[in-house]
Amino acid sequence: MHRRLLAPSALAACVMLAIPAAAATAAPQAGTPGAPGLGDPYYPENGNGGYDVSHYDLRLKYQPKTDRLEGTATLLATAKQDLSRFNLDFALDVSEVRVNGKKAEYRRSGAHELEITPPAPLEKGREISVVVRYSGTPSEVKVGGYSAWLRTSDGGVVANEPEAAWWWFPSNDHPLDKATYDISVSVPDGSQAISNGVLQSQSSKLGWTRTNWRSDKPQATYLTTLAVGKFDVTTDKTADGLPVLNAYSKDLGGNAGAARASVERSVEVAEWLTEVFGPYPFNALGGYVPNVPTGYALETQTRPFYSPRQFASGANVSVVVHELAHQWYGDSVSVKGWNDIWVNEGFARYSQWLWSEKEGEGTAQELADYAYASFKADDPFWKVKPGDPGADNQFHQAVYDRGAMALQALRNEIGDKAFFAILKGWTQENAYGNASVRDFVRYAEKVSGKPLAGLFETWLFTPSKPDAPEAARAEVGARTGERGEGVTVVAPTRPASWKKIAATNSVHAHGRDRDQRRGAE
Repeated sequence: MHRRLLAPSALAACVMLAIPAAAATAAPQAGTPGAPGLGDPYYPENGNGGYDVSHYDLRLKYQPKTDRLEGTATLLATAKQDLSRFNLDFALDVSEVRVNGKKAEYRRSGAHELEITPPAPLEKGREISVVVRYSGTPSEVKVGGYSAWLRTSDGGVVANEPEAAWWWFPSNDHPLDKATYDISVSVPDGSQAISNGVLQSQSSKLGWTRTNWRSDKPQATYLTTLAVGKFDVTTDKTADGLPVLNAYSKDLGGNAGAARASVERSVEVAEWLTEVFGPYPFNALGGYVPNVPTGYALETQTRPFYSPRQFASGANVSVVVHELAHQWYGDSVSVKGWNDIWVNEGFARYSQWLWSEKEGEGTAQELADYAYASFKADDPFWKVKPGDPGADNQFHQAVYDRGAMALQALRNEIGDKAFFAILKGWTQENAYGNASVRDFVRYAEKVSGKPLAGLFETWLFTPSKPDAPEAARAEVGARTGERGEGVTVVAPTRPASWKKIAATNSVHAHGRDRDQRRGAE
């Protein structure tokens, strides 16, 4: 996936958006306000404290011609403290807020904070319903000078990381607060609305078509997507009866064939990934390719988003492997904080290496050797620590390639039996929850029975290239070979899959301006 939307410094500098507050002044209340952020190491203002959302019900109406979105969002939550006030992350215009059926006061603060004061304090442990009525033109609403809503010739698309929800529904916008979803979207007849999960129903009335989608497993806000436009849709079922839905913009042009040839293999890829990571964790499968000018892809839950430019050079199943691997690593098991991005991206990249191994286009070992040899010791690549890369390097290539090298080093250290047991066991033990890099290290040590802190320190947390002895101990890098009476170092050859995998390096190229200019590299 992915684009990193804003650096924290840019976010803090955003000009506040004005929104009318309810007229009455709140009387003093018991309890304390929920925090306006969850304190994420990279994005401290993202998310909110004081409550936990269990379900979102979004009822939307969207007009493609004007990009006008109207919505009513119902959030079901539980107070985690005595609350006098709480925040939602949101950037569109709000006309009414109700808490437990009663009108509540609200005001805008910061770049994306909607402060809500209920008519009476909310006791810790109390179940809460919050209804927000809103409207706006998402592509025109800027946070830090940018909108995550992508305007297309026939509608709009929202798919972004780490923030996307602000532009189309109020939320607790951080992976720590996952929830289930019902998303109902009304669009003019002839247009379609694509979202996550299972297509529940579709009906037409008075020139408008309403489509209802359901995601019945916990889902992070940034993994929730919406695309409105004119699509060619294919449907099917897996051998286990799982519904499959893929959608392709009708105006993909020369990229249409390659996109279909790649995404239509999603079932095949998912079946293979179940052998590697365990049972598929969700209620639907598929992908969609809207006609957007971006070059990235995103693992939006159950239905990954792909930019057409991912297929500009022909079919590339490797990018499908990457995004579907995220359904386990990133979607089912999500980060605790955005500094834990390696537990998403290192594993998704390594899944591409395993696919290459399966396809006979280069083993994971050969890919690790070649990647290690591709960057000289003084290359900035080695300055990035995959285990904690920093907000500016969250989607740096090192998080992917060096992150995958760390997994090959682990595999070599503990052997295939323990390694693949870890890959499956981790997704089962942490299913639908959140976990950190350190959690994974402890889990790997427990399953393998070996001390591994030093290995991970070398490959994930040291800002320099592992030297030859360290690489040799991990069996990553150049090989020695006999030549006459002496020993020579044999440089790794480029695996056949390297080019296809490298073409997905921009899959999560999050430089905002760069991504508008460049596609897959």
